[in-house]
Amino acid sequence: MEEFIILSIPFLGTTLGAAMVFLMKVKMSPRLEKLLLGFAAGVMIAASVWSLLIPAIEMSEKRGGSVWLPAAAGFLLGMGFLLLLDSLVPHLHIDEEKPEGVRSDFQKTTMLVLAVALHNLPEGMAVGVAFAGAMLEGTGMTMAGALVLAVGIAIQNFPEGAIISMPLRNVGVSRPRAFWYGVLSGVVEPVGAVVTILLAEQIVPVLPYLLAFAAGAMIYVVVEELIPETQNGEHTNIGTIGVAAGFVLMMILDVALG
Repeated sequence: MEEFIILSIPFLGTTLGAAMVFLMKVKMSPRLEKLLLGFAAGVMIAASVWSLLIPAIEMSEKRGGSVWLPAAAGFLLGMGFLLLLDSLVPHLHIDEEKPEGVRSDFQKTTMLVLAVALHNLPEGMAVGVAFAGAMLEGTGMTMAGALVLAVGIAIQNFPEGAIISMPLRNVGVSRPRAFWYGVLSGVVEPVGAVVTILLAEQIVPVLPYLLAFAAGAMIYVVVEELIPETQNGEHTNIGTIGVAAGFVLMMILDVALG
């Protein structure tokens, strides 16, 4: 039961954020959207460093051999994996007209949801690999650390859920459908977590690589999507403030509670 709760926390954050479509009657202001996107970016950067890369390095150090290789190789593989998905999966980002990925006949709403789902996948992987590390002996990782990571990702998923559901109202989607589209975009997180746990349990020696892989995938999302969106147009400093706030909050949670 405890395992199910931890793995469901990030998905709950997305669901609650998507529910904002029932409470907010007007379009989200550009300033608030930049702040929330920046906050999400800050959380993901801090989680990648403190919850994934540092444990990967410490684990490699305990096992002997090259300390930096698993973290460096896993990180680059994670970046490459998201780059590949970004190039292949048909998706459309908010406020853009030209889809990315291979050509398809998908509807606009479907590709908007795919864009968010694509970038939620690394977060599910991150929670899954942290949880798997806590389950295995000799990793130095704790269940408290996995819980902190799940809570941190849930916090940044809340604005992401709102950011996907609210704009769908502007393309003629009803409130209930916009809510369910937002929820659907977060389904990949528990799925990604479960798949990663299964892999980590079977391939214990490569756990440091998996931790760094999840970190690289998350940083790809930050650099490719979140940061550019916060720095587009006016009020870019608000996005920067959001990054700082998200980074510090996640760092405090990880260091104090993890």
